Order: sequence, then C-alpha cells, then structure tokens
Amino acid sequence: MNKSRKPSEAPEQITDRLFATERRPEDFRFDASVARVFPDMIRRSVPGYTTIIPMIEVISEQYAQPATNCYDLGCSLGASTLAMRHGIAHADCSLIGVDNSSAMIERCEHYIALDDSALPVTLRCEDILDTELSNASVTTLNFTLQFVDPEKRAGLLARIADATRPGGVLILSEKVRFESEDEQAIQTRLHHEFKRANGYSDLEISQKRTAIEQVLIPETLAAHKARLLSAGFDDVVVWYQCFNFVSMLAIKANQTTE
Repeated sequence: MNKSRKPSEAPEQITDRLFATERRPEDFRFDASVARVFPDMIRRSVPGYTTIIPMIEVISEQYAQPATNCYDLGCSLGASTLAMRHGIAHADCSLIGVDNSSAMIERCEHYIALDDSALPVTLRCEDILDTELSNASVTTLNFTLQFVDPEKRAGLLARIADATRPGGVLILSEKVRFESEDEQAIQTRLHHEFKRANGYSDLEISQKRTAIEQVLIPETLAAHKARLLSAGFDDVVVWYQCFNFVSMLAIKANQTTE
C-alpha cells in the first residue's frame, strides 16, 4: 500500500522560465502561465518556503479546534491547504481554501484529489475580501496579504480576528521591508543571491522584480504587528524569518472566567 501523500512531497514541478527572455514590462498576474510553474517559482524565490509549509501542519495540529472552520486565504495550488489538512486532528473541522485565480483553483483541485487525507476540503474561487468568515480556529495568509490593496488590509484582518474563536490563530507569512536603508539593502542583496543560487539569471531577477513591484507591496514588521493587535488579536509572535521573508502567529487569547 502506498504511503499517504504528505504536503512536503511536492507535486511534479515544471521549471520556471517565465522571465528568462526579454519581455514587455507588465504587472505580475496569477494567470495560467504562472499556475503552471508556480511550485518551482515559489520554491526558488521565497527563502524558507520549504520550511514554512510543513510548519503550518505543526501549527494547525496545535491550534485547530473541534467543530470549527479553518481557512487558507489565497490558497494558490494548495500547499498550505494540504499542510493544514494533515495537521488538523478533528474530523468535524471544515477546511476552506480560497483564491481568486481560476487557474490556481483548477490545479489546486487536482492536488487535493491526489492527497488521500480523509478531511474534506472546500475550494472557493472568489476574492478573499468577499469571503464569509466565521467560527475560525486556524486561518492562513501565506504570502497573500502583500498582494492586497494596502488600504484594505486592516479591514480584512479585523474580519479574520472577529471570526477567530478564543485560542485560535492567524498564520501570516509576508515579504517585509526594513526601516533601515542599510538593512534593506543587505536583505535585498541576500535575497537576490538566494535566487541566483537557485538558478535564476540576473535578467530573470530584474524582470520579475519589475513585474511584481507594483503588485506586491511589502510593509515593515512593526506595521504588521501594530495592525494585527489593532485588528483584535492579543499577541503576535514571529516564529520564522529568512532574509526579508517572515512568518508570524497572531493569537486570540483564551477567554478567562473569574
């Protein structure tokens, strides 16, 4: 009998060559061409991604509560959805993945079908700003908030916090910027060296940066923490950082009785 497919077992990967030749400048989009190469793209572009995904499984195991909803907002191809699925120990939990890219959802459905965990997964092709949220114990925004209009981020996080049960959490992974220009320069250089070490050329790095800089708007870690606390979470813990990529745990405190 075959072993269960675990989220750390990456699906077949097609090499990302989207920016390998000169192309007309245009904003980055999560279309079919990106969906096709996305597993390879994110593995080679995001330092620590292959650590963050299995740790989402660990965190989900610790914080998912019986008879609650768990959300993966901006689920793309479902890597974090599958991690949550394998971490959730309660059969009566509902797991919902949401993405506004039909190309991503279509491929995500394929990977969910290959996985043999018994926990049902509902996929929604819709804008996370419109997603109905309720009775949540674990919500994941894995490199998703950075693509949301900055003016709409506070409202989204407030809705997530309001929907989160006491003892529940939000897992928020983001590319961040730094208040110090010197630190920003160092972290950016190291990130680019990480990409080069993973086989990206200077042309690919430059063209991808041009395409994404008007779409992905990073903020400082301090700004993230302040907004999460203002949204209604009681504590924010940075559990992972590699260069300019960070993952945080925003925690809703358990209710206490006097």
